[in-house]
Amino acid sequence: MRDASLLPRITRRSALQLAGAAALPAIIKPARAAEPSTLTVAFAIQPATLDPQKMRVGGVDYNYVYNCFSRLTAQDPQLQVQPDLATSWEASEDLKTWTFHLRPGVKFHNGKAFDASDVVFTFKRIQDKDVGSVLRVNFNIVDKIEAVDPLTVRFHLSIPYADLPAATAAYQAAIVSESTVDTLTTHPIGTGPFKFVEYRPGDQLVMERNPDYFVPGVPRLERVIIRIIPEFTTAVAALESGAVDGVFDLPPEQMEQLAKSKVAHVEEVQSGRWQGIIWNCEMKPFDDPRVRRAFNKLIDKPAIAEIAMFGHATTTLTPIPPFHPYFRKDIPIGGADIPGAKKLLAEAGIAPGWELEMYVPGNNPPRERLATAFRDMAKQAGINVSLRMAPPDKFFAEMEGKVLFSADGFYGRATPDLMVYPWYHSSGSWNNTLWHYKNPEVDKVLDAARGTADKAEQAKLYGRFQEMVIDDSPGSVIYVQSFACGFSNKVRDVMVSPLMLLDFSKAALTA
Repeated sequence: MRDASLLPRITRRSALQLAGAAALPAIIKPARAAEPSTLTVAFAIQPATLDPQKMRVGGVDYNYVYNCFSRLTAQDPQLQVQPDLATSWEASEDLKTWTFHLRPGVKFHNGKAFDASDVVFTFKRIQDKDVGSVLRVNFNIVDKIEAVDPLTVRFHLSIPYADLPAATAAYQAAIVSESTVDTLTTHPIGTGPFKFVEYRPGDQLVMERNPDYFVPGVPRLERVIIRIIPEFTTAVAALESGAVDGVFDLPPEQMEQLAKSKVAHVEEVQSGRWQGIIWNCEMKPFDDPRVRRAFNKLIDKPAIAEIAMFGHATTTLTPIPPFHPYFRKDIPIGGADIPGAKKLLAEAGIAPGWELEMYVPGNNPPRERLATAFRDMAKQAGINVSLRMAPPDKFFAEMEGKVLFSADGFYGRATPDLMVYPWYHSSGSWNNTLWHYKNPEVDKVLDAARGTADKAEQAKLYGRFQEMVIDDSPGSVIYVQSFACGFSNKVRDVMVSPLMLLDFSKAALTA
């Protein structure tokens, strides 16, 4: 399988200036009238919010927004940056000024014309602390964003930053209109290939074809229905019976089941999504680096990966995955060191028999197996871990980042800066809402890495980062896993992205 999970470094000058017309996909003939026109896909977790800038959880949130909204830039299945609402862009020599040229003639779903003011509003909203967007850390380097004219937007940065076009393709960077911001949580309006119709909590989210979408010939479908089916066994049974046409993010046991199906199949891609164990560095005893190091020593990553994912995962050091060129292949990923863990715990004053509770979001069998495997490993060091399974919506709304200890996982990002800066830098939005980690030396390395476009220097800096967080880590990133979906054999042309996105714009169903 080709490595499709990472974004190559973007060059600074004319290579970035992709021609808008040339970048558009070829015109696709609409589906024949006799063909089915509604695609139904099952997701396990209901959306936490319909507001693009406020999204934290992946799955249905990211996928509905991906299909109902557009961004300045997009990424193809190989995660190359492509035009979306911007047709081209260029940077100044010092990488501190970026100019984006916008696509003319685009309309929001309510008929309002799209222009530069919508881009300015969206990114100022992302920067607003009161909005609480996890994307804010990626754009706090923007000193000023201006509408040069109705179809030109310019970003002025406080530091050189080579990855800005990749950052504008992020999940939460969907362009919204100030005129409809008050209804984003009830009836969101975007410029994407599908229009939001309705959402019934715990049941379904409905989208319909946008006839004014700016890409000719798409969408082909009239309607997409996202069904909320929490149990994967139920969802797969619905797929095999024809009640749904697809199932999002299959666990490995369902992948094996569908491999034998005569009516459905599995599409699997390599991804950078990682799973691990989170400890809150602001809470005792995890404010003590010795305890954090001890917990890292408890973890047998290869064993947990096999137990949790049945061979559909690869162990890793950090969110930088093993197939990235900056990954430190020379650093071994071995088994647990129980004597070393016991020694560090004793030095930190942790006596055998310590009891603690691990919170685990449910409806995710691999993560539940990960947590169970860690519980059994911790017992060897005299630590008694009890597992508290929580409904996913309750966990992500009330527990994530607020409890002492949890099992958790996150979608992959497309560049090393986006993979690690928000999680490990002291100013990082995910760091400040998750594990509350502070290491001034790590900050220096990450600041230097995002400020250079030199690949050799970046490789050196990110290599140093991986080495540093082995010794002092705010959590254990255990493995990256594949992304797999099940589809009826009647489904064709759904783009399955390594970023765990399903593009329905070109999808069709055979009778």
